[in-house]
Amino acid sequence: MTAAVALDLMRHGDTGRRSYRGQLNDPLSASGWAQMRAAVTGRAWDRVVSSPLQRCAAFARELAQQRNLPLTLDARLAEYHFGDWQGVPIETLAARDAGALERFWADPLAHPPPGSEGIPAFRARVCAALDDLAQAAHAVRVLVVTHGGVIRMLRCVIEQRSLRDMAGIEVPNASLHRVAWPVPA
Repeated sequence: MTAAVALDLMRHGDTGRRSYRGQLNDPLSASGWAQMRAAVTGRAWDRVVSSPLQRCAAFARELAQQRNLPLTLDARLAEYHFGDWQGVPIETLAARDAGALERFWADPLAHPPPGSEGIPAFRARVCAALDDLAQAAHAVRVLVVTHGGVIRMLRCVIEQRSLRDMAGIEVPNASLHRVAWPVPA
């Protein structure tokens, strides 16, 4: 039986932007800050690890400082890079080429956005981040502050789901997702 480490994955709060934000460095909106603060009330961790993008890192810094917890920023936890679609409102993308959006949602591996990060590379980097974290996190409660795409990818890997399921996995702003990540041998 493979040992596993329980990790809490948390999506950042609302940014007030309605598009594929990807690796754009947006701040949280006032609502996003409130969502995240409410989500952690009454919960405890021993360590915080975060994407370096400010919509994650600013909250992670605040939480770590308030609770006197160690904080690590890990660039491998950044959101998927949406290439030419990054920052473009979804309505605009749909008006330009609804078929491309539908193909991406149906099969992101076969139909990634133009100029985007490859799905295999995205999977490799986020899995490597969690592998390293799992090796260092024995008997430690860890909060990982990251992005919707990262959480969807990791859930597909953990739950042995097809990557075609990514678009259907609900990951609301400031939501927490407990996962059991296997400790690499």
